[in-house]
Amino acid sequence: MKTFFTALGGAILGTLLGAVLLFFIASAIVGSVVNSATASLAGGEANPDSMVLSIDMRENLADQPATSGIGAIFGQKGFIDVLTRLDAARTDERVKGVFIRASEMSVGSSRAEELREAINRLKDSGKFVVASSQGTYSGGPSSLRAIAAADEIWIQPGGDFLPGGITFETLFFKDLLDRLNVRAEIDQFYEYKNAPNVYKESGYTDAHREAMTVLADSIWTTSIEDIAADRGLNASAVRTTLDTAPLSPAVMIDAGLADKLGWPEDAMDAVIERAGEGSELVDILSYKPKSAPLGAKVIAIVGGEGPIVTGGPGGDLFNGGNAFASDMVAGAILEAGRDENVEAIVFRVDSPGGSPTASDQIWRAIKRVQELDKPVVVSMGSVAASGGYYVSTGADWIMASRSTITGSIGIFGGKLAIADGLREFGVNAEAISVGGPFAGALSTIDGFTPEQQELLHAWLERGYDRFLELVAEGRGKTVAEVNEIARGRVWSGEDALAVGLVDEIGGLTDAITKARELADIASDEDTRLKFYPAPQGGIPGFGPLAEASAGDLGSLASIAEILEDERIQALIEQGSVFDRSPVQARGPMIIEK
Repeated sequence: MKTFFTALGGAILGTLLGAVLLFFIASAIVGSVVNSATASLAGGEANPDSMVLSIDMRENLADQPATSGIGAIFGQKGFIDVLTRLDAARTDERVKGVFIRASEMSVGSSRAEELREAINRLKDSGKFVVASSQGTYSGGPSSLRAIAAADEIWIQPGGDFLPGGITFETLFFKDLLDRLNVRAEIDQFYEYKNAPNVYKESGYTDAHREAMTVLADSIWTTSIEDIAADRGLNASAVRTTLDTAPLSPAVMIDAGLADKLGWPEDAMDAVIERAGEGSELVDILSYKPKSAPLGAKVIAIVGGEGPIVTGGPGGDLFNGGNAFASDMVAGAILEAGRDENVEAIVFRVDSPGGSPTASDQIWRAIKRVQELDKPVVVSMGSVAASGGYYVSTGADWIMASRSTITGSIGIFGGKLAIADGLREFGVNAEAISVGGPFAGALSTIDGFTPEQQELLHAWLERGYDRFLELVAEGRGKTVAEVNEIARGRVWSGEDALAVGLVDEIGGLTDAITKARELADIASDEDTRLKFYPAPQGGIPGFGPLAEASAGDLGSLASIAEILEDERIQALIEQGSVFDRSPVQARGPMIIEK
């Protein structure tokens, strides 16, 4: 069905944006080449002896650094690079503090939680943290939750705080499909496996509404608890205040949710003065931490982000390809496991799932590494659901943030039958099949016959049963126990801990600490982090550009913003869900607002 939705959308968007996209990419490449050559001639730019690290939460970052395509060429970093640099800054005497430009929109609840933990660790090490907010306009409490632990929160005059709760949006396409005379013939295991509901329903089913409501309530509650704890307030009082949003800056200061009125430029001047004479602001992604000795033991960080698919990364200069391709990710896990310098692996998973076959391949790679006596710790990002949970379940230890969306242990499969819709446009689609009863069953022309439906159901049931068995093996439960908490239901990280799907609440830094523990590395022993898979790409004659200038990445970000509206992405993603596989271990589409 990729050709049905994404070809149409791609034709429209491609016609309108293609020339602009190529112009900006070419400009960015030329600019980066010039900047890279200039930096090389100048010997590079070292970090100053006294600095304040600057984080702009308004910038769009993927969870993980780019490994292929244009992003890899420009050394495009990810959110986990922010986390590892903040952890390194704790013990770097050159770093005096951190200055955060707060986001006006959602940063995601799980991401806010991990940043909060990093801020608290920095404060415990004696560093100061100051945040500047210009107000918050949408996206729930995550933007406030991300900075609530700061020593000072400056808020710009007129910068109201609007969000007063958590909202999950779901786009349902059934009425559109009905208008197009397209039938969604999809079987799912079981009532909470709500991903296919976007094709089959016009709105929430009872089970879908129940799961989303419980998830939203869990994240809303933990958000309030974190904000209250960080601001030294009563959780009930914080809830009452946020329930009355929009909040003016004066109300936020009176309620203890912010500290002072002030403009961003004034806040910057204040942090430099606080850091001491000669201090400079340094962007967090330009910060170069002091590295451990070359002979130090290595903790590997293997990343997987986005829909899980079979095969390699694919892509080219202008298309980064698949970030969670099974050949690439399984190969990275095995490569890290076979490296004699690697003592343990942290597997960072940020994925709503995808192909069960691909997930199975990655699960097996983890088992092979464990046979080499290398422990594997999973660090769940914003979402590690369905196939994202499948690839995690065999690990020695699973860590999730309280706001991580996980679970969704289930499976679905089928197709969208488009023949009747095509006939309304004068296209008569017919097919000839030779062979058994399932021959031609996956053609998107006509629907399933009753016999084909039975065969599809049996196929899906085998996949679901295998999923249950692997979870039961990994979590030390019976299949019946797993089935009670499976059936496609999503859980917050906090609720997943309660039902035994994760081992511990914590972010990437906690997972690295746990990996060191499982590898019997002394707490005072230096270790190095090594990222897998290694970035692929480069420009002939220049190689990979390790760092892009802020202007270069800004140009790319401007283009990305056009295409990265969550609703547009949802349309594209849902249109292509069956493109690589008719069977999916994929979680429901969730847009957090």
